[in-house]
Amino acid sequence: MEKLKKIQLNTFKDDRGVLAVVELNDYFDWKAERVYYVTDVVKPRGGHAVRHEKKIYICQKGSVKAKFHDGVSWVEFELEGPGDAILMESMCFREFYDFSPDAVLMAISSVNYNPDDYIYDLDEFIAEVNGD
Repeated sequence: MEKLKKIQLNTFKDDRGVLAVVELNDYFDWKAERVYYVTDVVKPRGGHAVRHEKKIYICQKGSVKAKFHDGVSWVEFELEGPGDAILMESMCFREFYDFSPDAVLMAISSVNYNPDDYIYDLDEFIAEVNGD
């Protein structure tokens, strides 16, 4: 799927701990507008697409499973912190599940929050992406 790419962030471990580095311009050329993260997740997250959005998801700690639909098919990933990330270069429907108890998933988005840009129905997303 050309819209998605799993990447490995640079991580450095020594006797003080682990440092994970995200040099944004190494991974994308769009302007980051919003950052958020989820913790203490006990139910699946996502279940939507956001119009015109590009995003990078970074598993900072723990593990999480993710699946993305590009309008044609699903692709699944397993992410483990602190170095696994997914670069989403255009709008996809996404779902996150099987969070480990200690999971921290961070997202850096190309757009600010606008509830009118969200698509919560997979069939509606597929129709919009495919111009139906």
